[in-house]
Amino acid sequence: MALSIAESLKLKIEDEILMFNFKPGERLDESRLAERYGSSRTPVREALRQLAAEGFVRIRPHRGAVVSGLSMAELVEMFEMMAIYEGVCARLAARHATPDEMIQIEAGHDACRAFCEADDFDGYCLANARFHESVYRASHNSFLIKQTVSIRNRLGAYRRFQLRRNNRLRDSFREHQAVLDAIKGGHAEEADRLMREHITVQGSHITSLITRLPPEYFPDSPKGQAAAVPPRWGSSTYPAAALAFE
Repeated sequence: MALSIAESLKLKIEDEILMFNFKPGERLDESRLAERYGSSRTPVREALRQLAAEGFVRIRPHRGAVVSGLSMAELVEMFEMMAIYEGVCARLAARHATPDEMIQIEAGHDACRAFCEADDFDGYCLANARFHESVYRASHNSFLIKQTVSIRNRLGAYRRFQLRRNNRLRDSFREHQAVLDAIKGGHAEEADRLMREHITVQGSHITSLITRLPPEYFPDSPKGQAAAVPPRWGSSTYPAAALAFE
């Protein structure tokens, strides 16, 4: 499952954004990016379009692409909803998945295994998307699928970032196995719970990631308070959404 040139460039550019090498508001010139990464402008342009679809850059008519600023509140709220949506997808998949759909879910899981054993981070990311999207389709709820994919596309880079930082490949794969077993067994509530836990970590882990991000990542926050954590995150009983890889 090799990455295309555009997909590879997209991952490199989003890594640069997440590491703050490209700052919010900075213009991303296609020619300079092509020179930086040793490619032509065409795959750079496609990579920027993909990043724009996920909200990481804004493409302005006749002016090119710039790095988007982030809203901390929006980021947290999207992760909260992502945990809920993916849990419901798994619950419905446990009830409605056809034999062919189960084959697709298992195929995605097997691909994750191969990349996990090879310590292939980029390959695992693609296989992971295949696994989750197979679960979405098995829910047989088109509205839910559309909403889940929309949020997933926006949050994908943050999940990859957390996966890389925490070396979560093997933990992620083990969690996939538990979700898969629950879906295969028709255990709807268990599948829901396991999928939410797969995406979710407690507020202390969210705080850990947020406080490492530069203040400039949150332009809507008061100066000096960009990394402040909403009070509800401090509660051990609050089902806070995770800034963790799915």
